[in-house]
Amino acid sequence: MNLAKANFHKTDKEAYSMNLVPTVIEQSANGERAYDIYSRLLKDRIIMLSGPIEDDMANAIIAQLLFLDAQDSEKDIYLYINSPGGVITSGMAIFDTMNFVKADVQTIVMGMAASMASVLASSGAKGKRFALPHAQVLIHQPSGGAQGQQTEIEIAAEEILKARKMINELLAKNSGQPIEKINKDTERDNYLTAQEAVDYGLLDGIMTNSSEKQ
Repeated sequence: MNLAKANFHKTDKEAYSMNLVPTVIEQSANGERAYDIYSRLLKDRIIMLSGPIEDDMANAIIAQLLFLDAQDSEKDIYLYINSPGGVITSGMAIFDTMNFVKADVQTIVMGMAASMASVLASSGAKGKRFALPHAQVLIHQPSGGAQGQQTEIEIAAEEILKARKMINELLAKNSGQPIEKINKDTERDNYLTAQEAVDYGLLDGIMTNSSEKQ
C-alpha cells in the first residue's frame, strides 16, 4: 500500500499478457458475437480486480461498478480480487464507489488480497465477503518515500501517518476488531489464511464453488 502515485510502464511481459486475453464467441439469433473474456464476465455482473491498484485500473473498476449499478441496482455485483495492493488514493476511489452504488458488492478473494486490496476485500457487503479456500490476505501499514527539503519529508511523513490512521480505522470497522489490535497487527506484514481472515472478521466465509454465491 503506497501513498505515492506510481508510474506503471507496460513491460514486454505485460504487453504479452494482454495479447493472451481470450475471446469468447457466442451464438445468437442474429449470428455470432465476439467478446473479450472480461466483457463477457461483465454480462454476468462479474468484475475482475487483478494486479497492482493504480489510477487506470481503478478508473476501469469504477466505470464497471457504475455501469452495473445503473443497469440494475437490485442485483449484486461480484468483485473478484487477486491483487498485491497499490496506491492508496486509487484504492480509496474504488472503496468510495463500492459504497456509492446501491447494489450490494460481493467480494471474493482468490490468490491474494494484500495491502490496499485487503481493505477492499473487507469492504464488501456484510455477509457477502468471501475467499476461495487457498486465498491469502495481507494487512500492514502504508509505506512511502520522500526526498527533498526537510519540510517536504516531514509533510510526507505526516501524510503516511494520516493514511495509516484512515486505513486502520476502516479495517477496525470492517472486522469488528478494536483499533488498538489493528494498530498492533499492522505494525509488520501480517499474512492470514482464508480461514484466519474469516476468524479475524475481515471476511464472512470460504467459498468452495460458484453455486455458493448469494
